[in-house]
Amino acid sequence: MPDCVFGLTVCVISVSLQDTVEAAIGGSVILPCSLSAQDLKLQDINVHWRQNGSKSVYDIVKGEDSVALQDSEFKNRAESFPDEYLRGNFSIKLNNLQHTDAGTYSCYITHSYEPETVQSFHSLIPERSS
Repeated sequence: MPDCVFGLTVCVISVSLQDTVEAAIGGSVILPCSLSAQDLKLQDINVHWRQNGSKSVYDIVKGEDSVALQDSEFKNRAESFPDEYLRGNFSIKLNNLQHTDAGTYSCYITHSYEPETVQSFHSLIPERSS
């Protein structure tokens, strides 16, 4: 049964358990986010990755990468896997990890044709490389 927020038209239909990911400073990490759907139409899907609820990490709008609103901290360091979109995989990879990358990352997948949102949460803890 979906959890719904009173007064809003958004219902959470699936929330993964929060994962904690550890990666070395200067290294890279993949943050997973996926949607199980039949007949996925990318033009109806928007994906928004956010750090700590507000910083824009990466957006996928109607199946196309969009970095227009991306926070400058993530420019040229965040990437996605467009060949995986039709499989419902909207994971991203963060490269050249920095201490400022520590925090909670949220992936929001919305459908333009229905008011449902899928959310995925990950905590990232950069470690010093040895």
